Amino acid sequence: MPDDLLTIGEVAHRTGVATSALRYWEELGLLTPQVRVSGQRRYPPSAVGVVGAILLMRDAGFTLRDLKALLVPSPPSDECRQEILRRKLTELDERIAQAQAARTAVAHGLSCPHANFLDCPNFTAGVAARLAGASLEEAHRH
Repeated sequence: MPDDLLTIGEVAHRTGVATSALRYWEELGLLTPQVRVSGQRRYPPSAVGVVGAILLMRDAGFTLRDLKALLVPSPPSDECRQEILRRKLTELDERIAQAQAARTAVAHGLSCPHANFLDCPNFTAGVAARLAGASLEEAHRH
């Protein structure tokens, strides 16, 4: 057995990821030990990079299902990968637009001349619009 293989504890230490998460990712097929020695998992040093990729992509909002489709040993076709990335980009754009609308609404609340923003005609118009089915962005325009 090569000396450069890592135990699950070593991978956990190098990545800051709990061994339970590494085991779960192994169950999902995202992470694969190279061999087992006396029943213990041994990972190649490249496993640290795989864990880093999982963390980065998870932080970007990819689901475990997306990660499995993107990172499994046989990578998806370019078309499949592009579809997953386009879908995530659309989702992120929607979340950014919603966050920007929320930020604008809160900033307006801070600058509202009324002592209580609940008494503000602009706020009550926004509430009415929201109750009528408008999104936060649409309701805030009222």
